[in-house]
This record gives sequence, C-alpha cells and structure tokens, in this order.
Amino acid sequence: MKLATVEYRSSEQTALVLEDGEKLLLLSRAASLMTGRLAPELSTMQRIIDGGAPVREMLDRIADATPDDAVVDAHQVRWMSPLPRPEQIRDFGCFIDHFRNARARIQGIPVSEVELPAIQLERPLYYVANRLSVTGHEADVKWPAYSTVRDYELEFACILGRGGADIPREHAHDHIFGYTIFNDFSARDTQLEEISTGLGLSKSKDFANSNVLGPWIVTTDELDDPYRLQMVARINGEEVSRGTSADMHHTFADMITFASSSTQLYAGEVLCSGTVPTGCGLEHGRYLEPADVVELEVSGIGILRNRVMA
Repeated sequence: MKLATVEYRSSEQTALVLEDGEKLLLLSRAASLMTGRLAPELSTMQRIIDGGAPVREMLDRIADATPDDAVVDAHQVRWMSPLPRPEQIRDFGCFIDHFRNARARIQGIPVSEVELPAIQLERPLYYVANRLSVTGHEADVKWPAYSTVRDYELEFACILGRGGADIPREHAHDHIFGYTIFNDFSARDTQLEEISTGLGLSKSKDFANSNVLGPWIVTTDELDDPYRLQMVARINGEEVSRGTSADMHHTFADMITFASSSTQLYAGEVLCSGTVPTGCGLEHGRYLEPADVVELEVSGIGILRNRVMA
C-alpha cells in the first residue's frame, strides 16, 4: 500500500493513497467510523511503523472497507513529508558512476580517466543529513541567499521498520518498512567551497526544506524489486535525467549492514540511495533557476514535485 502524511483542516493526518494520489483515505477517521473509537496508533507515520504487524493488519482491514466518509480529494490537503520527523537521515553514495561523472566535469577530464578511492567501491559511505529540515510533495523550496548555483538530486530511499545493531546482510531487507523518493537539494557553489576544507558538507546541504521526501511511502510488499526501477528527473516538464536503480553498486542491504556496524539503528530512519548517474545538474551542466519546477519520478513509487524559489 501507499501511505502518506498530509495536513487536512490544519491537522496532521496519516492517509492511505487512492487512485494514484487523486484521493486519500484518512486513517484515523476511517478507524473511528469502523470501530467507534480513537486509533492513536494511526495518528502519525512513526506510530504506524512502530506498531508492526498488528497495525499493518488494521491497515489491511481499513483498506478493504474504505469508508466513503473518510475519503477526501487530494486538492483538499497539503502534502507533507510522509515521515515528517525521521529518526535519522543517512545519505549514501551507492551509484558510483554519479561520482565519476561529477569528478570528470569538475576536473575537466574524460570520465574514463576518473579514478575513485578504493574505499568508495568497498563501502557504502554516507553523510548524516538534517532530519529536522524536511518537506514534502508540492512544497516550495526557498533557496538560501548565500548560494546562486541551485541543484537537484534524483534519489530514492528506504524507511526502516525495525531497528538493530550489527544487522547481518542476509536479514537486512527484513528491516525495511517501505520506500520513497528523495530530492537532496544542493547549493553547489557552497559545496565546492566546503569540500576544499576537508571537513565535509555543511550549509551546502543544510538549509530550510533542503531534504524532500515523498510523495508517499510504498510498503515493501507492493514494490516487487527495488533494483529494477526507472528514475527520471524533469525541469519544467522537460526530461533532464534518466537512470535505473539497477546501477546501484551498493544495495540497501549493504547500507543497513554497514550503518548498523557497532551502531544502533532505529525504526523510522531514512537511508537514501545517493544520486543516480546523470541525476543532477552538476553532471550535465543544467542548474535550477528561480521558479523552476522539479519533478522526480521513480517507477513503482510515484512523482515528487517541488518548485524552487529565490
């Protein structure tokens, strides 16, 4: 199933996505209509995730019934990040050719001459993003005044349904609740300055609404194979990027096993794939202008749309 978080009549609501996002079934209202009681376990996406199998059985019953009085049109809501308060966001570098393309453009050399550090091929390295700066589908992203080179990044992500430490690779996929799309907006001019210090990323990734998740979460049972997805980016309706998740050098299982090594992971964490090859302006030289509308589409998940504002 597809699960969303929306604002409806000034209240945060979890919802089951119907008709490709044209309509939404408000879960708390549906549960109340069906049982005559409040359902706090459905009040937030984190509570749904934490509820495990019993809550999933409740969702299945609600989906089968779909009470009409709990259905609203999508134009009546404001889309939020499907997980408005992630426990953590880790952004990995799983598409190796993205780094080859980016380095080739920055250094002005052919891609065939780019040599990446061996550690990048051996390990799914990541940085920790600002989990408190997230937004969702159709939100405007106000660009920071300190940057003029605006870039999108075409990624998708898994959401953990169970935590753990030192998770074996063969059991890692059992910890995934579902998948969503991730746009890792990046201030490229600021990023190049920060990288030169050797201290890592800072304000190039950390500004208001810089981490966009959505439009909803697709649960694992609905997505047959996360490594056969088509990934497309459009600017103002024009296709500018196309790739496939089949090109991931490191899988989500690799990411979970690596991140959980000597570290406790928690349900509700977001693990992002990194940028698909050609999936950002840095790779092909087309950046964003104020008022541009960016659409990221991942087959089997949906379309995440945002407008960039000066």
